[in-house]
Amino acid sequence: MDGCKTDATARLFIEKMEREGQPKAAIDIFLRYYDMLRNGKTGCIAEDEISPVAAGELAELSGIGDHHDAGEEALPHTVVIKLNGGLGTSMGLYTAKSLIPVKNDLSFLDITALQIRDFNERFGVSIPLILMNSFNTEHDSVNALLNTYRDIDTGIPFSFIQHKFPKIRASDLMPAEAPGNQPLEWNPPGHGDLYAAIQSSGVLDKLIDRGYKYAFISNSDNLGALLDTWILGYFADKGFPFLMEVTDRTYMDRKGGHIARLKNGSLVLREAAQCPQNSIDKFMDTDLHQYFNTNNLWIRLDALKEMRRYGPLELPMISNTKKLDPRAPGSPDVIQLESAMGSAISVFENAGALRVPRTRFAPVKNCEELLLLWSDYYVLTADYRIVMSPRHKSIQMNVNLDPKYYGILDNLKERFPSGAPSLAGCESLSITGDVKFGKGVIITGKTSIINTSGTQALIHDGAQLTGEIKLN
Repeated sequence: MDGCKTDATARLFIEKMEREGQPKAAIDIFLRYYDMLRNGKTGCIAEDEISPVAAGELAELSGIGDHHDAGEEALPHTVVIKLNGGLGTSMGLYTAKSLIPVKNDLSFLDITALQIRDFNERFGVSIPLILMNSFNTEHDSVNALLNTYRDIDTGIPFSFIQHKFPKIRASDLMPAEAPGNQPLEWNPPGHGDLYAAIQSSGVLDKLIDRGYKYAFISNSDNLGALLDTWILGYFADKGFPFLMEVTDRTYMDRKGGHIARLKNGSLVLREAAQCPQNSIDKFMDTDLHQYFNTNNLWIRLDALKEMRRYGPLELPMISNTKKLDPRAPGSPDVIQLESAMGSAISVFENAGALRVPRTRFAPVKNCEELLLLWSDYYVLTADYRIVMSPRHKSIQMNVNLDPKYYGILDNLKERFPSGAPSLAGCESLSITGDVKFGKGVIITGKTSIINTSGTQALIHDGAQLTGEIKLN
């Protein structure tokens, strides 16, 4: 890396990051990855470098014994961190995704804050809620907490901001330029940046100085990721420095990161971007690689600080080739260097993984999943957990909405102006074409609604739908 630092091309990146106010920790991590890239490293993990994790190798939540007492003892020393850097671009938004109303007019952030308030009141503790924001989400998210949830303020900052990496021109590995639209020249460095950002912000030291020992970290859009005294107690009792929650991989998760074992026996996380093309079929084989990273992680703060004393955590590099402007297919190719938070499982000595039920992984990535949350398919409990309606029998219902008419949030709202239909008795739902729904609609069984007329069809108030329904 020293050679990279004195190189004239690398100096251009250093100066660019310094002008943007990026700290030395972020610059050092970028330079390490950039040096790897220039030396032909791809960050890929080939199939012959790993072995699958077999059933029975991992501890299961249902079989670890009762650790609730230890968890309650650890609660006063625990902090909750939510990864909150994402915008709702996949649903047509350019604001913090965590501010989207998802249940009973409450947003992701509202529900998370109410969960924290409930824990604090029930157990007489002061659990800090901290967001890792991007520059895009910082202002609105922090203001939402300050305006409504000042009672959960512990004196620990509500947020810290993740760093930024410069995009790299794929053609010559020089800094990418976007005259007139400078933000396009930067990319978020992935949620693996958490470890550097929490330290460079000073938040890690503040937490340790205040006696906090444990951090539970999860994505802000995963409403299944509730702080759990059972898992916390297990984590504290076992003395893990790092614990990853994994769940059984399904066909829907085939492109998501799975865990495996390196030849030395340690666990490793492999993301899709780290898989060579000739291994993609095996990567997506959910019978071979059975366990999926939920991105629900538990970390000992003192172990993180001890490791950071020796420099940035050397997380595996992820190299992604994308367009400079994602909305302009003709724009130049760029390389984005990133890292995954879960990849620290191969960095922390004696790190562990715990198999948890699917209920702890319930993210909302699209409008189809959002419609399920709006409906009575899910209910909000008194302690602010999102759980499946007891009237429903399946683990996860399949919903397929025509992306032309339901792919972005504004379109979804327009077609469900009176709220979501009742889906508690529905087994599957498919909507093809432009259909607008009235108030109090009830959908049951396996239902397919098809409108091929080219004009919007209306489902009247109180309609009861099941089976195949053709509206043209």
